[in-house]
Order: sequence, then C-alpha cells, then structure tokens
Amino acid sequence: MQSIYAMHQNDSDNMEKEEKFLFHSIENIRDLYLIMISALVEIRVSEEDYIEKSSKKHLATSEERNPNKKFINNEVLQLLEENNSLSVAMAERKINNWKQNDDYILVLLEAIKQSEVYNDYIKDSESSFEKDRDFIALLFTEVIAPNEKLYEYLEDYKLTWVDDIPLVNTMIAKQLKQIKPDGNSFFVPRLYKDADDKDFVKSLFRKTVLNDRELAKEFIDKTPNWDTERIAEVDAIILKMAICEFLKFPSIPVKVTINEYLEIAKEYSTPKSSIFINGILDNLIKDYQTNNKLIKTGRGLM
Repeated sequence: MQSIYAMHQNDSDNMEKEEKFLFHSIENIRDLYLIMISALVEIRVSEEDYIEKSSKKHLATSEERNPNKKFINNEVLQLLEENNSLSVAMAERKINNWKQNDDYILVLLEAIKQSEVYNDYIKDSESSFEKDRDFIALLFTEVIAPNEKLYEYLEDYKLTWVDDIPLVNTMIAKQLKQIKPDGNSFFVPRLYKDADDKDFVKSLFRKTVLNDRELAKEFIDKTPNWDTERIAEVDAIILKMAICEFLKFPSIPVKVTINEYLEIAKEYSTPKSSIFINGILDNLIKDYQTNNKLIKTGRGLM
C-alpha cells in the first residue's frame, strides 16, 4: 500500500524502481529484528565489562569486589549470545550498530537498572531458567522496546522502520516467552514463509498498479455520490488492492481480504475510512456473487 501510494505521490510510472524499493524495505525488517534482539546481547556484554573493570579499581568498594552477577549470568542472555542462527544472520547482514553506537546501550542499561522489573529480579534469591526467561521477556516488553531514546535512534537510522517496529517487537516478545533451555527453540525467523509468499508480494503490487483504472471503475460506479477527488487517496488505494484480491487471487478468502484492509484503513487513513471502505466492499461482494464474478477455490473461502 505504501509503495503504491509513493508511486501516486511521485507521479511515477517506474514500477520496477518502486518494486525494488518495496523488496528492499522488506529486507530491512530483518535488519531491524537483528538490531533489536542483539541489543539484549550487547547490554549483557556491557554490564559484564563494567563489573570486571569496577572490580579491578584500586579503591574498589566491597560491592564492586563482590558484585551481583545474576543479570550477566542470565541463562537466556547467554543462550542468545551463543546462538548460531543469530550469529550467522548478524554476520551475513553485517549488523554492528551497537558497536558503533554503544552510548545507546549504556542508556538502555541505565533504564534497566532503574526499573522495578530489574530490581525485583536481582533481589530474588531463587534462580531457574523459567524465571530468567520470564524476566527477559518482561524486561524487553516493558523497558527496552518502549524506550524513547531507542525509538528515536531507530527512526533516525531508517524512516521506513517506524511502521515495522511494533511488528518486530511483537515477534521478539513472542520468541522470548517461548525460548527453551536447549536453545533449539530460538532461531532468526524467515522473512517469507516460502517462495509463493514472496511471489504474492510482487503479484499483488504489479496487478494493482497495472490494473489501476480497471479496479477504480469497480468502486467508482458503486459510489455515485463520490467522485474520484472526494475519495481519500489512501482509501482509493486500499479499495483497489482489496478488489484486486477479490478478483485476481482466487485462493484468498473474502473475509481475510476485508479484515486485513479494514485494519490497514484504521491504521493509516481517516477515522471514518474503515466504515466507508467496509460498506463499499460489502456491496461489491454481494454484486460479484449475484453476477458470478467472484471465483474462489478451496473450502471456506467465501
């Protein structure tokens, strides 16, 4: 939707260029994921380094000579640091953001130490993998992910990440809650489920762009009180994409299409857009069914 919107805004007909940027943006989601998950590793490394240096000070305090190492010994943090899937992905994508911007790691570490989540964990004399896992999952969702300085850094680093941050943070939070002691349960997720998944991105983009006028006619005729100028551009694009799925993607259930685009409308368009779009799509479905224009294959696709 954003790529098609960009083409409209730039009055561009260079579909290949926009398609290339679309896939580049999707690839960058993996980099965002790696940066976020690696922050946990770097935070542990930073704290370990601090503890070691403090203990060697000439006038080290008793607390500095005998520090509480529960945080740096956290089993989940150690597991992430040793995880092969993560190490390989980091090397392949050349992710070294925190080595170059360690001041942000120090900011996060300070926020962690001031948090109730951290202090409750440190004070707990009992240790187990489950407690370590619950702590890290809670720490990520309540302290790290919402950190404003981190968000500002990510936004400045790559503007397209603004919309991807919630998706990536949700994925990481889910993974952390499910991680197991053997480490085999943690892996860097694939961007696409399979080749068909990636092909769908290209196909939906191309079919919507190439059939722009044809798709517009489908709903303009159904909205006699609205001319093209009066329909918000984002709404028009959402309608075109939804209609494209109705007519040119027989394997996608109608309800899935409607639900997905209503969510997009709520996120990116005007407050009343989802109601407007839902009404048009509902009328179109009835019309397509009456005229046998809607062909869906498989069970439960209506």
